[in-house]
Amino acid sequence: MKSQVSVLRYLAFQFIGKRTPSRPSDTCRSTAGYVGMMTYKKPSIMRVMDRINLDKVNYFTLRKQHLTDDSQIDDIVQITSDISGLHATGAQEPYLALFARTRHFVKEQLDNELYVERSLGKIRCMRGTLYILTKEMISVAHAATKPVVEKLSRRYAEFRGVSADKYQEISKLILELLRSKEMTVAEIKVKLKTRLHLSAVLNLMCDQGLLLRVQKGNGWESKNYRYAVFKEYLKDVDLDDLSEIEAITRLVADYLKSFEPATEADIAWWTGLNKAKVREALKRLSEQTTHLSIKELDGDFIVLRRDLDLMANIEPTDKPAVNLLPTLDSYLMGYKLRERYLQPEHYDRIFDRSGNATSTILVDGRIMGVWDFSDGTKFKVFLFEETKDEIRQQIHLKAQEMGQFIAGSKVEIQYVSSMTSLTQRTAGGFMSPLKGSKE
Repeated sequence: MKSQVSVLRYLAFQFIGKRTPSRPSDTCRSTAGYVGMMTYKKPSIMRVMDRINLDKVNYFTLRKQHLTDDSQIDDIVQITSDISGLHATGAQEPYLALFARTRHFVKEQLDNELYVERSLGKIRCMRGTLYILTKEMISVAHAATKPVVEKLSRRYAEFRGVSADKYQEISKLILELLRSKEMTVAEIKVKLKTRLHLSAVLNLMCDQGLLLRVQKGNGWESKNYRYAVFKEYLKDVDLDDLSEIEAITRLVADYLKSFEPATEADIAWWTGLNKAKVREALKRLSEQTTHLSIKELDGDFIVLRRDLDLMANIEPTDKPAVNLLPTLDSYLMGYKLRERYLQPEHYDRIFDRSGNATSTILVDGRIMGVWDFSDGTKFKVFLFEETKDEIRQQIHLKAQEMGQFIAGSKVEIQYVSSMTSLTQRTAGGFMSPLKGSKE
């Protein structure tokens, strides 16, 4: 565990800290599949819809993210594809993200797709973050982000005393050792009798596509990974199928499919790529995209042309869409510009100094509060303001359902009256946002 924490701290300093989104200004005004690459032509900014209402945009995005009653499905592979992956930094996050988007989800479903059907896999990719992706998206994300992610891993390995020569030698031994089997770091260390920092070596091997992280049997409870040879575990995934340019274009198209309308800054933030590469990808996608404005927001927003009619004609239902999302949920981490779902005065309650999002309560796509079940006893709820009885009842019901899913039994709901901002908490405070809060 200590070695994993060291990896995370090092990478956070090297990468995440440098790309933390700027906070919203206090003066701010208030389906599926990749579309093939097309020959580049100079883009013409055709504003089919001059300005669109933010409520309509949020409802449109919620449906894409499977966060409305009528968009929830039980096909978790399809959901993973539609939202461009599940954050998997924490052990429970991907399970909770799926619970929020399905009608009848049980934990074993995700384990089955990861370790039996092998339709999903875990890799570090966008922003150097660990994601669960579909097999089709693994090759795209790997090829698009490998230069950035591998550079970080090499730097960390060198920091831990693993030279290039030592790495070449030990990685060959590990591949031979793991042939047709899976092993933990401890098991590999015993077999090889090495004093090298194996976690750094294994991270680099995973980021190069040589190994894959697996967690058979205890993925919900633990991050004690086992490692397998990538080519053996996901035999039909070709990591060399796409060039970097092709992969970046497809990754940007996938992002728009899941998060549109979005700005260029949003795309660069989510992918972890520099703006020059993002701009080039958008040029290659210019015949498939157009631009629009959102009434309550500043900025130029990019949208897929094929979705314009749907967005223009979509109307939110009378019933409020209430969601409880886990830490680092894809909806929250999909944008650099977060005014679309968060009022500036609440920013420090949702994001810590590194840009990590805590567990949130959404009403119609906007954050209205925070929830916390980190102590495993009481399910705490903090609301930013008084809400209508109908909405409060839905929040209470969602809290009961989420608490029972986590604990396996009925839980007590406790409403608290205050919380300490995450920017005043120590690192990792976003994982227990209401710790110490009282009724």
